[in-house]
Amino acid sequence: MNPRVGIGTDVHPVEAGRECWLAGLHWDGVDGCAGHSDGDVAAHALCDALLSAAGLGDLGANFGTSRPEWAGASGVALLRETFRLISDAGFVIGNVVVQVIGNRPRVAPRRAEAEKVLAEALSGASVSVSATTTDGLGLTGRGEGIAAIATALLIPIP
Repeated sequence: MNPRVGIGTDVHPVEAGRECWLAGLHWDGVDGCAGHSDGDVAAHALCDALLSAAGLGDLGANFGTSRPEWAGASGVALLRETFRLISDAGFVIGNVVVQVIGNRPRVAPRRAEAEKVLAEALSGASVSVSATTTDGLGLTGRGEGIAAIATALLIPIP
């Protein structure tokens, strides 16, 4: 069986006064994203990429609003459960990458910390985190939301 690739995207509106969780980290002094769980778009995009590559649906199908037990869950908890699901389906992670799109928070100073936390949630998998802005364009450029795009490479266990 050949390796499988999945892509995940997540976008949430920024909510004034809400705690900011992004890439598994808490960001003091930054407004967070609204959502059913913690609004961590980076972790959510990674979950979507992994689930997609494994053919297990998407974040909404596995952890959506119809699943009240996941209300308020951390992105790290969702990643741990996603790891269990893909492992049970017979896959190991080759690597995952996620790019955060937004003005705040500034990811670069905490990139290594984010990669470590996300990798730990995925049982030591190789994780790369990057970030960019949209130069003032669109909802991320205006600071109305934060987005993330992720790619995952899964290898079937023979």
